[in-house]
Amino acid sequence: MKRQFFGLLIGLCVANAADEKTLRDFWFSGAEINRYELSQSRYGEQHPGHAEFIFVTEPFLINEQVKHEFGNGNSTDVLKLNALRTFNTGLYSYRTMTSTFLPIELDRYPHALKTNTSVQDWCGQAFQQINRTKTGWDVELRSYFQSQADQNFTLQEAWLEDELWLLVRLEPTKLPIGKFECVPGALYTRFAHIAIEATAAVGSVTEKNQERIYSIYYTSLERTLTIHFKSKFPHIITKWTETDAQGTTTAVLKDRIMNSDYWSQNKPEDANQRKQLGLEPVAD
Repeated sequence: MKRQFFGLLIGLCVANAADEKTLRDFWFSGAEINRYELSQSRYGEQHPGHAEFIFVTEPFLINEQVKHEFGNGNSTDVLKLNALRTFNTGLYSYRTMTSTFLPIELDRYPHALKTNTSVQDWCGQAFQQINRTKTGWDVELRSYFQSQADQNFTLQEAWLEDELWLLVRLEPTKLPIGKFECVPGALYTRFAHIAIEATAAVGSVTEKNQERIYSIYYTSLERTLTIHFKSKFPHIITKWTETDAQGTTTAVLKDRIMNSDYWSQNKPEDANQRKQLGLEPVAD
């Protein structure tokens, strides 16, 4: 019965999957900027803030795992997600950003090539990067905490939570379902001060009111991530929740701009365009 249920869900996904031309026509027309109203769980309390998800395509060098800007090289097109969060905890503030690079050619490159995360608060900062290898992942961590300090190590084959956000947008039929090994999101491991390692997870998909809900439950962490997204392409992410023993973080989509060339809008007078996203005209 369970297999039939998941089979039906996969069938629904295939029916709504975008062909390559539709996918490229959409994603190569400019950046997509999304602003979410954020309620961040931290220190056992809820803190208001905002999150921005910026999706944009770019050529990416496979071996060097950086943007292909000049010269010859073995490169592929990736969809990049810059995921930012801004919130305050009482007196002091947090600024976080995770950048993840997933190739458009999922049949050839089923995993992201790289993801990195920075966390800044008034106590200090941390930086984490994970690079794809032939057998798994290379991990680099730099932190001001003595217990974490500077680390370099490898992980065997597993999913990364941070790459699944991009899979939702490109091809949700490829999201891992059932039991699988997954490395929790970088913000979670940094906030919880736990080891970066693969752990047992269970993935599931449900559908309601023209939306799909993808959930990951980490059995040993008692943590659940739930991503709500539109059933039809381009599978816009409308909401997400993260729940663990410390509380629940929620984010709800409030504003969205498509076909943006934000990188060229860097004059002082361009600051007023932030109003379109419900942000102040001057950066926080």
